Amino acid sequence: MIVERTLLDWPFVDVVQDLSRRDAAIYALGVGLGADPLDEGQLRFVRQEDNDAFPTLPVVLCRGALWPADPRSGIDYTKLVHGEQGLELMRPFPVEGRMRARERIVAVVDKGESKGAVVYSENLIVHDDTGEPLARTWRSLFARANGGFGGTAIAPRTPHILPDRTPDIVCDLPTFANQALLYRLNGDLNPLHSNPASARKSGFDLPILHGLCSYGIAAHAVLRNYCGYDPARLRAIDVRFSAPVFPGEALSIELWLDGATVSFRAFVRARGAKVLDNGRAVIDG
Repeated sequence: MIVERTLLDWPFVDVVQDLSRRDAAIYALGVGLGADPLDEGQLRFVRQEDNDAFPTLPVVLCRGALWPADPRSGIDYTKLVHGEQGLELMRPFPVEGRMRARERIVAVVDKGESKGAVVYSENLIVHDDTGEPLARTWRSLFARANGGFGGTAIAPRTPHILPDRTPDIVCDLPTFANQALLYRLNGDLNPLHSNPASARKSGFDLPILHGLCSYGIAAHAVLRNYCGYDPARLRAIDVRFSAPVFPGEALSIELWLDGATVSFRAFVRARGAKVLDNGRAVIDG
């Protein structure tokens, strides 16, 4: 059973990672940049001799121990899913250097008996040499089997409400049959994304794409349509994961622009599945 205080006091330690241009290029390729090898906007992120960091790169950096799988967490790890992901950039993210981060759990929400629990955490990434804050990532994890422990029912975040009008832009972007195998080079080795037997055991006919890969594809749609592929113009991006994506499926991303806010959601039209929802990005004009 989850003990709220145990999670809030979880003994995280700093995680340090040396980021290289090669790492940044692998991440960009993993989320589909370079699919058009003649598009200079995409190529600026994948040519490691002169590349920029794609702005959602921080979500895969400085991975620590897999604390939800620790028995002390009280979480049934087999029933845990990634609910939401967010990122705030303090400045354009560097393409190389030593990064340092420490995760912390900020809230544990009890949705009630048989309704699960939601754990919110955040990670502040700083440049290890200077201590300069570079990015803050946050996520929510939905522990489907862990509700009813007597904790607070008040969530620290509410979903972004999408505009009630026809999308301003619909951007279709592909995924590829081997994309999960490429994306896992960023460090997420969950066999759900690479092992057909593990996927079947989890109830899927075939391995699914990493949620964070879909997140990066949505960021690509924002950068392509509203930022001219300038990574410095994307300041924040949040989303809720609503259904899995299978490698090889195309994402149809609906976008709305209101001032500095881009709202978005994504569908796999071939299955009639909404896979991303309540998306919000903040851009510089």
